[in-house]
Amino acid sequence: MSAPFTSEHNRVLLSRILVIYSVFYVIMKIIAIFSGAWVVANLLLCIPLIGLGIWGGILLKRNSTNWLYVIVAVILISAIRYFEADLIPWLHIQITE
Repeated sequence: MSAPFTSEHNRVLLSRILVIYSVFYVIMKIIAIFSGAWVVANLLLCIPLIGLGIWGGILLKRNSTNWLYVIVAVILISAIRYFEADLIPWLHIQITE
């Protein structure tokens, strides 16, 4: 049995989960916008996850996943989710001024 961070299977599995989460997050933000949330602020928060989803999708399609994608995606998603409650009102204020 190989170590968890050297296993190709784990890297591919994590990449798939991160791509699915990116797509799910964007869909949830679009639903929130149609439910009355601020449009521009929510779309701006979707941009990094759209990029992650595209990057991960390309890597999965080419069967060339790497740990750099997994690490960057986990850090970026964690930061966005942690600061989301503060970022959305701040972005809205910055856009409307």
